[in-house]
Amino acid sequence: MSQSSAKTSSPPQSKSESIELGPQGGAGHDSRLLAKEPKSQLDTLISYLVAAKRSLSSIYHVSRADEIVNTARNALEESVILSAKTGFLRRGQKNEIRLLYNVRGEIENISHRGRAEFAGVLTELDDVDDRLRQTLDKLRQTIVHPSFRPEGEESKSLHDFVDERGVEELQVILKASIDRSTAAQAQLDTSSSSFDEELRALQHALGRYRTTMELASSRSSLSASSPAASSPGIVTPSAIPPMLRSLESHAQEMADLLESLVHHFDRCVTAVKHTEGGGAVARSITGDMPQGLTVPHTEDTAEDADSNSNDSVDPMTDSDYQDMLGVLTKDAAEAEDVVLEIQERSSEMETILESIIAHRDSVITVYNATTEIFDHLSNLATSRLPEFISQAHAFTHVWNEEHERIRTGMADLADLRSLYVGFLDAYDGLILEVSRRKHMRQGIERILRETRVKLDQLYEEDINAREAFRVEQGDYLPSDIWPGLGRAPMRIKFSKLSGGRLPAIADQDDADEVPVEGTAIEDEQSGEGGDYIPDLPKHIVDEAIARLKARAREDSGHLSAYVLANGDRSKVERPTTLTSNVPGSGPSSTPLISQMMNKTYLFLQPQIRRVFLIGSRILLP
Repeated sequence: MSQSSAKTSSPPQSKSESIELGPQGGAGHDSRLLAKEPKSQLDTLISYLVAAKRSLSSIYHVSRADEIVNTARNALEESVILSAKTGFLRRGQKNEIRLLYNVRGEIENISHRGRAEFAGVLTELDDVDDRLRQTLDKLRQTIVHPSFRPEGEESKSLHDFVDERGVEELQVILKASIDRSTAAQAQLDTSSSSFDEELRALQHALGRYRTTMELASSRSSLSASSPAASSPGIVTPSAIPPMLRSLESHAQEMADLLESLVHHFDRCVTAVKHTEGGGAVARSITGDMPQGLTVPHTEDTAEDADSNSNDSVDPMTDSDYQDMLGVLTKDAAEAEDVVLEIQERSSEMETILESIIAHRDSVITVYNATTEIFDHLSNLATSRLPEFISQAHAFTHVWNEEHERIRTGMADLADLRSLYVGFLDAYDGLILEVSRRKHMRQGIERILRETRVKLDQLYEEDINAREAFRVEQGDYLPSDIWPGLGRAPMRIKFSKLSGGRLPAIADQDDADEVPVEGTAIEDEQSGEGGDYIPDLPKHIVDEAIARLKARAREDSGHLSAYVLANGDRSKVERPTTLTSNVPGSGPSSTPLISQMMNKTYLFLQPQIRRVFLIGSRILLP
């Protein structure tokens, strides 16, 4: 029988068929040769028996083949289990990584949104603070005219009458809110940095994981047609079943070949025992058979160990004996090829087993790398991720609270500025009120002067008439006829009376009055009936009118910008025209008397004065 190579795809043809062939017609030459030379025939049969016994050592290869098949089956089972676990973990891993990056993106959005809102609020706060500072600077720059103050008092500005403690308290509150917001943002940034470090560590682990998978896939790619070769990034046990089937085929063929060798050995024992003088030789040769191998005639030989004859051997005809010798001669020539084939198949199985083990090890390596990533994700999800999410919630809570406080503080600052602007408007309105009162006083005095002239004229006419009557008729009338006959006419005298307080102020409870540390000029000392009016130069009045006009235009511009920004042009009011005829202010002076008077009276209310006036105040009788 010719030798054939052991291949995985097509197992070699077994030689057991030729070894187990029965007597053939062409086997007579060697048989006749052995029959002619009995001594040489026994020696030849003994050599066949020794070679056949030596070939039975192939049982170790067959036993190893059985171990290889069992090992391959265990490797396949382990690979399938681990591959299923790996696939499940990979799917969960992808979902967890996607969820992890979604959480990180949401935290980043919270951080960016909070930072943008914080920056916007700071810009608005700076704008409100700048406008407040500008208003305070205007208060410092506006000097109260000395005629409003007691004589000898140092010059004061409107800022001296303002209590800035409210501004300072608001600034402290706003600064605390800004500090808390900044601290919360810093904590969120620190938490985000830690989150990014965890993600970078995860990316490094994923990089190692991909490298491990590529190496494992390259090691486990056994053929170009295998799924692992077509998908180098995935290691699956799909390549193991074909190799296992090849191993099982090799093992089966090796068992068949070993069985043919056993049959050949059995024939050799039978032939030696049927040859004269061969019984003792057969017993000596078959005395120590390989462990685990059972040959029927070797047991019979052992039982006949005490006998030196061949009587216990079944009789065989010469024809059968010659046919058996022919088969032995043919099989003896092929026995060595069978042994070599078993060895080749054993070597091939060892090689295939190494591939299976390598593939299993690759699956194990990928599984270990996957579990490492999954453990990293699990630790991150159970320990650090709740901290990151909690920090984001804490920042949102703190920022919402502080944002509301800052908005409230800005509204309070705007209200204070409105009060201070009202103070400026009220002072300018006070100057206009003084001008109006002065004009009214001048009108009253003009009427009084004109009335005095007419009264004096009437008095002189009455005196002259009375004197003429006395001269003409006095001599004829007795002196006691009318006591008033000789009296002069009465004289009219104008006297100024103190106006007291306005009715609205007089009706207020005295407890609502703010204590005053001094008065400009007492009613009794005024010399003007208690109605003292400061003497203001004309340019002071003109400057007040100019300031009122400028603020009116500024307020109108802010209102127009606000309404236009909100898209409602119908609500944009035209700037109120400043129209009046303040005496002494010139034709260009156009103050808004009604508005300024309202602001002046509002300023004089004790409730408003209590908010921001301290110490000595601008007092009007």
